Amino acid sequence: MLYYLFEWLHQQGFPGAGMFGYVSFRALMAVILALLISSIWGNKFIDLMKRKQISETQRDASIDPFGIKKIGVPSMGGVIIIFSILIPCLLLGRLGNIYMILMLITTIWLGSLGFADDYIKTFKKDKEGLHGKFKIIGQVGLGLIVGLTLYLSPNVVIRENIEIKNPGQEMRVIHGRNELKSTQTTIPFFKSNNLDYADLVAFMGKYKQKAGWILFVFITIFVVAAVSNGANLNDGMDGMAAGNSAIIGVTLGILAYVSSHIEYARYLNIMYIPGSEELVIFICAFIGALIGFLWYNAYPAQVFMGDTGSLTIGGIIAVLAIAIHKELLIPILCGVFFVESLSVILQRFYYKAGKKRGIKQRLFKRAPIHDHFRTSLDLVESGCSVKFLRPNKLVSEPKIVIRFWIVSIVLAAITIITLKIR
Repeated sequence: MLYYLFEWLHQQGFPGAGMFGYVSFRALMAVILALLISSIWGNKFIDLMKRKQISETQRDASIDPFGIKKIGVPSMGGVIIIFSILIPCLLLGRLGNIYMILMLITTIWLGSLGFADDYIKTFKKDKEGLHGKFKIIGQVGLGLIVGLTLYLSPNVVIRENIEIKNPGQEMRVIHGRNELKSTQTTIPFFKSNNLDYADLVAFMGKYKQKAGWILFVFITIFVVAAVSNGANLNDGMDGMAAGNSAIIGVTLGILAYVSSHIEYARYLNIMYIPGSEELVIFICAFIGALIGFLWYNAYPAQVFMGDTGSLTIGGIIAVLAIAIHKELLIPILCGVFFVESLSVILQRFYYKAGKKRGIKQRLFKRAPIHDHFRTSLDLVESGCSVKFLRPNKLVSEPKIVIRFWIVSIVLAAITIITLKIR
């Protein structure tokens, strides 16, 4: 809203109003505003939740090896994150931009889904929360909306890379003048740096382009569901999900910025995406909101984000990566989420395999994997064997969280480096 006001003021010759035309200025303003909203309003939200005695039952000292009590801590803190993202975007973003619209829909959609889950847990006192099938339906629905919008919208276009190599000269990369719809995406470690989904279904002949878009929609649905659930599983320790997601957000912000800048896109030999600069505004608000939330969510937490926050931040990461054609970098960038999800899948598979043979067995002491490091054998089900026992010495929660942050930083650096390793 402020963007349009200052754009009008700039046209009237108002001094300084032109600053809102710069993406860098609006991005920095979005970070600051989101951080202030989440840190200042967050405190009032926590006080309100405590006065109303609205909290979710958490770990008790009797089952925690370090004797940590987490009872009576307010949940649903994801509301803080959501409002801290929406307000700066509504004030500073170009609301007619298709990418901004998609990100706002993603935030509200998954925020509502997570809120319904937290509401059932908190007010209905049902620890199971929203049934899993409804979560999947919601995630698939969002993936379908995002995939079809990117397919059908005439405003979602790219400019392809064109490599020019003259005899005796170094290869030059330029961008085509024509903006076109494309099923291309960035793929790491390959020389051309691009993969066209349509090429994977070339056997469809003249229908391969449409088949490529159908494949793209299915991949979008999978990525949204996978990353959203991965972020949800990662949210199990104070500051864990918020910190990891902020690091991932910074990386996506860099990728969004270079994809929206024709000169940087040419230098890095990645596709130029007109209009994607508004994603930089959104992701900066996302980063500011998470950093402000960490003020209260860092150990020992004064508030938990709940599914309201974890499902939302996972969906935001997925949709933004898809919008800038970087979804194939997610296994590297979101490696922490991937390992958390994989540990749960392997744990269940291993346990069920043992159950068929009439024995109790686990791969890890607990899953997701972050819980394995702070769980003693005394807390494992009686008569159940554990495959991986290390580390023998339990690790404190703050140390686990910081180490996971370090891993996320390393993965973020590798993700950016892949753009030049080919």
